[in-house]
Amino acid sequence: MIIGIDLGTTNSLCAIWQQGQAVMIPNALGHHLTPSVVGLSDQDEILVGLAARERLLTHPQLTAAVFKRYMGSDRLMSLGTQKLRAEELSALVLKSLKADAERFLGQPVTEAVITVPAYFSDAQRKATKIAGQLAGLKVERLLNEPTAAALAYGLHQNEPESRFLVFDLGGGTFDISILELFEGVMEVRASAGDNFLGGEDFVEALIDGFVEAVGKPAGLSDKQADAYIYQALRKQAEQAKRALSGAEQASMTLEFQGQLLSWTVSDSDFAKLAEPLLKRLREPIERALRDARIRAHELNQIVLAGGATRKPLIKKLVAKMFGRLPAMHLNPDEVVAMGAAVQAGLKMRDAALDEVVMTDVCPYTLGVEISEQLAPGRYEAGFFLPIIERNSVVPVSREQTVSTIQDQQTAVLVRVYQGESRLTADNIFLGQLHVPVPPKPAGAVSVDIRFTYDVNGLLEAEMTVQDTGKKHQLLIEENPGVLTPEQVQERLRELQKLKIHPRELLVNAALMARADRMYQQTRGEDRLYIGQETARFQAALDTQDETIIKPIREELQRILDEIEGETWL
Repeated sequence: MIIGIDLGTTNSLCAIWQQGQAVMIPNALGHHLTPSVVGLSDQDEILVGLAARERLLTHPQLTAAVFKRYMGSDRLMSLGTQKLRAEELSALVLKSLKADAERFLGQPVTEAVITVPAYFSDAQRKATKIAGQLAGLKVERLLNEPTAAALAYGLHQNEPESRFLVFDLGGGTFDISILELFEGVMEVRASAGDNFLGGEDFVEALIDGFVEAVGKPAGLSDKQADAYIYQALRKQAEQAKRALSGAEQASMTLEFQGQLLSWTVSDSDFAKLAEPLLKRLREPIERALRDARIRAHELNQIVLAGGATRKPLIKKLVAKMFGRLPAMHLNPDEVVAMGAAVQAGLKMRDAALDEVVMTDVCPYTLGVEISEQLAPGRYEAGFFLPIIERNSVVPVSREQTVSTIQDQQTAVLVRVYQGESRLTADNIFLGQLHVPVPPKPAGAVSVDIRFTYDVNGLLEAEMTVQDTGKKHQLLIEENPGVLTPEQVQERLRELQKLKIHPRELLVNAALMARADRMYQQTRGEDRLYIGQETARFQAALDTQDETIIKPIREELQRILDEIEGETWL
């Protein structure tokens, strides 16, 4: 059984191809969306999802979020005294989704198709595969998110010879892919994107607007100086962003040093704050169209994916750029997971699915660092030699030849980079390898460098010394973003020591976390009322009798909804 997983920055979800359609799998709370948040309970048990997100405000030092942005890096995030990498935190989210799927299907789940942003680097993709491995999953395929959205929309079943653009704006990443359907083959013509642009940045823009308008005059100059203040601001900004989807203005309030700060933001104010972000959205679109050699009017359809595309200003931007309304009749939060389920169905060769021939592209240029001769006898390092050009159809294998530049040189240092700049200093370093060569006069020894990029977006590099015929495989060195197999096994042992909060009790943990957060956020009679009802719920939990717990839980849920409104995902 293969499941499809959308491992997102803000939320994650999974689906299965069942009875001829993609079926969303609910989590322990009955929701399709599981917040990509990991935390520790007061009993040092791991919490994943809504229960953890509710504790972002009350226990910021025991909670981690938005870690997808740091996949493939050596950044460590704190959960109390524990330090975890992004792939370990992602593994805990994947493990939770795996448990949800096993409960839903009534059988073990060991394989998955996991989606990644099209613009994810080699290190980020490897980190995603490692996260799956740590969660006990064999990753059958890493599928680019825009390609998954195209599958969910059934674009592979469109009229022959159609072209479409997928605009995928998630919580933390932005991807553009242009696809073409021709004689039963769905081919990605070009991809572009920004791994640090998403819905979270629009939230940050509102926080910055609040701080500038009312925070600084009151003495709040650094939004991140206090973790509690920052999380409270994030909560208000997220609610304001959602409110502006259907109203002309929204309010943000914050209690700071004994005073209540309040700010009303209009739809036009939000558009001004978001203007730099909207400009950043335009550049990848224009690059993808140029690379695909397709004009906007030649596209048959524009598809929106990702929860952040719900914002009216995003829809307006897309409509203005392409002169038409985009397609979004599928839930933008779920469309990528649905596409992953379609790919899982294809992997399982489901009879209800016609075989789809799909091609994808390498979204960035891959190459090596070389030295260039600036004057007779004078060489300077730091120049980029492309080997695989961006938007080459994958799988792809390309070769370039380099030669020694010094007499009696005994080794060639091959440094691998990804990027589009002429100088390697402006590109992303992926790894390096020392290749021994026989000592001969400068230029007399040549090395063939072959790059192979597979359908999962993973790079292999092979160097062949022409004089000796000896081959060398690239081992990623000095790259903190990629764990070695030995480190993976060590991380796996460490993760197995963690206590996971019982799945069947998550609904109670999430409600208690929400009640604690709201108690801290409210004042007066509301605060007193929440405190009394929370104590009553705690007493019910102590009985461990579900017949007593359930009605009191439902009553507390109703009270919190009356005061705050229903929980958003």
